[in-house]
Amino acid sequence: MEEDLRSQREEKTATLRSLGLDPFPTQVDRTHTAAEVVSIISQFSDDHFGDKSTEVSVAGRIMARRAMGRASFFDIVDGTSKIQILFRKNSLDEKLYENLNLLDLGDFISVKGYPMKTRTGEATVEALDWKVISKSLLPLPEKFHGLKNIEVRQRQRYLDLISSDEVKTRFLLRSAITGAIRDYLKQKEYIEVETPILQPEAGGAAAKPFKTYANALAEERYLRISLELYLKRLIIGGYEKVFEIGKIFRNEGFSNKHHPEFTMLEAYAAYTSYLDVATLVEDMISTVAKEVLGKTSIQIGNTEVSLEPPWERITLHDALQKFGNFDLDSYKTTESLAETLRQRKIPLPEKYNYGKLVDVAMSALVEPKLIKPTFLLDYPVELSPLAKRIPGNPKLVERFEAFLGGMELANAYSELNDPIDQRVRFEKQKELKAAGDEDVELLDEDFLQALEHGMPPTGGLGIGIDRLVLLLLGEENIREVIFFPQHRSFSERQKDS
Repeated sequence: MEEDLRSQREEKTATLRSLGLDPFPTQVDRTHTAAEVVSIISQFSDDHFGDKSTEVSVAGRIMARRAMGRASFFDIVDGTSKIQILFRKNSLDEKLYENLNLLDLGDFISVKGYPMKTRTGEATVEALDWKVISKSLLPLPEKFHGLKNIEVRQRQRYLDLISSDEVKTRFLLRSAITGAIRDYLKQKEYIEVETPILQPEAGGAAAKPFKTYANALAEERYLRISLELYLKRLIIGGYEKVFEIGKIFRNEGFSNKHHPEFTMLEAYAAYTSYLDVATLVEDMISTVAKEVLGKTSIQIGNTEVSLEPPWERITLHDALQKFGNFDLDSYKTTESLAETLRQRKIPLPEKYNYGKLVDVAMSALVEPKLIKPTFLLDYPVELSPLAKRIPGNPKLVERFEAFLGGMELANAYSELNDPIDQRVRFEKQKELKAAGDEDVELLDEDFLQALEHGMPPTGGLGIGIDRLVLLLLGEENIREVIFFPQHRSFSERQKDS
């Protein structure tokens, strides 16, 4: 069926060319957007139906057509709005009117005419001339019901955007959220910077990287798994506040809240601690919500959640006790903690230490219950090799994770600026990797050398932009807020079938 439709459209394209009409011209004469014409018509009085003294030229994609006797009505859409086009048989050159039969839904046309409104008040351009500016060879999805197949919607996002105003609005809001974050940080005197995506060491996080090869350097390179270590180099270099919004790549699995290619905000400010960062986070997110959504509350399931500061703050130790009835002090050894988790039917990773087991317990017993915005404070040192120890308690570090809607939203440290302690911790991570643990921080000699030149006390922050957008817009799957999420190629899927 689709092949037949394509064949028909190809024939129409050939006919246009035979008539000397280029179906893909190089220039477009557009004087007004659809929204601008709608605005002009909105100023007409009730008894004023047209303005033949004003000529406009609009352009857009044909989304609907209706024939009514000696007239045809088309709806065209551009990036601003929809506008109705009226083609009257007695107002157009005869051939121009006949050639309307060569047009299909999905084609782009430009139209010259004058603004008017119908008796029912519909904003319209009465056509005096028209041209094809891009012929569509394939049919569009059915407009009123949109695409139903989720995978097709995500693979062919362009069709999803064409057929659904809701989807288009969702991504406009994503852009507005990112822009509002930028504006907020710049008002706080942060400098936006860019750091390498291809890196000699995939550092700054415990994650499996994607690996590639730089032919010109004859060396392996890694797609970055974090922005952290290069942003800290800039703090060392003398910038006091820096941030970057950029792509991160982690060679891991998919879920409703995980995607191997995602967008991260990281921000660092000299002379601050993780508690200062917490204040920044709650103020920034509530401010962004107010600016973009017009409110500081969001709907999560059946619960309305306020984003207004202050957010709840609770230590990880106390959260395990409060939400999981889990007294961490009762388990002094790794194996005693592991055995208790097994008894609770909580799956354990193949490789673990005490800190990782605490994280497993938190993920299972606490995280799903943190629906309203909450900071979990003070994590085991084994989980946080880049964070400062808490004075008087060397087993814990000054770190928080922010949670909202039962998922992690942000991660922050009082950044470790002691190069001796940092080297010891990197070496420990190196030992864990040698023992078969893949989720470790990699030793980065160049970063250590930079740190040895001195870094002021610094508060650092990471926020997953995709998750933030998902939560603010009330979506349930992270792929719905990423324009082009990853999928297996069709050829690979066919091998399995």
